Amino acid sequence: MREEPILAIRNLGFAYDGDQERVIDQLSLDFKRGSITAILGPNGAGKTTLIQLLLGMLHPDSGEILINGNPLSTYARNELSGLIAYVPQLEHTAFDFSVEEYVLMGRAPHLNLLQMPSERDQEIIWTQLESLRLTQLAGRSVLELSGGERQMVLIARALVQGPQILLLDEPTTHLDLSNKGRILSTLRDLAKKGVTVVFTTHDPESAAASAQYVVLMKDGQVQSSGGIVDVFTTQQLSETYGVPIQ
Repeated sequence: MREEPILAIRNLGFAYDGDQERVIDQLSLDFKRGSITAILGPNGAGKTTLIQLLLGMLHPDSGEILINGNPLSTYARNELSGLIAYVPQLEHTAFDFSVEEYVLMGRAPHLNLLQMPSERDQEIIWTQLESLRLTQLAGRSVLELSGGERQMVLIARALVQGPQILLLDEPTTHLDLSNKGRILSTLRDLAKKGVTVVFTTHDPESAAASAQYVVLMKDGQVQSSGGIVDVFTTQQLSETYGVPIQ
């Protein structure tokens, strides 16, 4: 019996207000539990828009998104926050939070209004900091972190939500090789623990280093999708990016 995908997209369509051209057009995809899927494509392919649709930040014009077989629209916001976590490409922080305080914000979906974090919440964030080897940064200001450190802290904050699905938008952009490798290794470890990872990237190397499945997008449509061995070919990458790629 075929396992039901944890996340499914069915004939999805979307256009921004006042724009007749669709950014996403008739998109259908399945994401397996505990898998890593990289969504690749040039700028303007619709990758970030797709992530925003999966988060419920944007609403499709047609089609539907299913989580565990249920329409995304049937989930309450706090319920959805316990299922899906998001790591943005960049996040500007105006306040001088410590890393511990910043990661603790990820527990917000599990707290009532004005409720203080419990000892259990503290245990969860420290377990995550230890797992990602970030305990030495706990007292540091997030404003003082390097790009790689900040990206790892964003991942920690997302994971303390306890999500089944982790969405990341260009997680390795502007990182050096060492930090890029650390991020991709972390994603592989999460998948082994049963978290379904979906990340966008314009970098084929990042996808090749971590993903089991690849989706090639161009102009809001899927050019090709499937296992990385089947999709990562000279012809398909060259067609997607519009330049020769070996």
